[in-house]
Amino acid sequence: MSARFRVGLVPDLLDAAGKPTFGAEPLAVLDGAPEIERVWLPERYTEIPAALALEYDALYLTQARVTRASVARATEGRLKVVARHGVGYDSVDVAAMTEAGVIVTNTPFAIRRPVATIAMTFILALAGHLFTKDRLTRSGRWHERTSYMGTGLTGRRLGIVGGGGIGKELIPLARAFALRVGVADPYVPAADIEKLGATLVPLDTLLAESDFVVIACLLNDETRALIGAERLARMKPSAYLINVARGPIVHEPALIEALRARRIAGAALDVFTNEPVENDNLLLTLDNVIVTPHALCWTDECFGNIAREGFGGLASLARGVAPANVVNREVLSHPRVNAWLRGNARTA
Repeated sequence: MSARFRVGLVPDLLDAAGKPTFGAEPLAVLDGAPEIERVWLPERYTEIPAALALEYDALYLTQARVTRASVARATEGRLKVVARHGVGYDSVDVAAMTEAGVIVTNTPFAIRRPVATIAMTFILALAGHLFTKDRLTRSGRWHERTSYMGTGLTGRRLGIVGGGGIGKELIPLARAFALRVGVADPYVPAADIEKLGATLVPLDTLLAESDFVVIACLLNDETRALIGAERLARMKPSAYLINVARGPIVHEPALIEALRARRIAGAALDVFTNEPVENDNLLLTLDNVIVTPHALCWTDECFGNIAREGFGGLASLARGVAPANVVNREVLSHPRVNAWLRGNARTA
């Protein structure tokens, strides 16, 4: 068994040519640390098997689920860290990780600007009927363009559901287009939102008043199906819903019905309840919906910054230092975690 801190990376992060999707440069963060050994995992996993806990100190993951069963052998094995390449960690049973003494990390800082940017991209595309006008041009319906007048943004209202890093990043982008911004988040101080030029408002008020609603909160037990039929009914018939967070935050059947009945003007979705989205999902048949495969923010810049942040956290942990991007901070007091952090800590 290797004495080095062994990091297993999922092959989901390799492109068709077998090269890292985030570029080669971020790997220097791991390769430059003599205490770290990095390995590409031999296969793609839907759910991480318990056997991997015996072989690796850290797993660097994208979509694979990490369940209680995944860490059933953690105490007899090596697994100390589950690192998410991205900000969301709803695919990880965080409570089970904490009980097993396994640290969970994510990349909350690198993802903020890219996801805020795609939210703004969706707003602009919906406001200008971008894809409708693309279809008109391609199908020889040029003279129908007067039937699709866009929505000017000056003075319109943008409602952001979630005032975390992404929501805060979106505020100045939106204000550059003279949008008035409201934020619904029961856990963020009003002063934090107001200093960015936005207003903290109750969710139901935000839905009723906004011309564009962007979902930018984490998925958890509290936010699952947060936007259902009742809340969709509060939106204006002229309003648009944009989801750049997680699909299950919006009750998909209710959204489909609202879109089919034109109770809201349209939607733009980078996420779905089930991913990959099923071919027979009715959302794919609607002409007032823009859909992208949970990848609109994927750029060389985005993935490179995510990898640097994620690998940087692993490099710190390999040296016995807990980084800022630990999700389950309470696990740091777990006896198992305390023991290996102290054992790996470098003296000044």
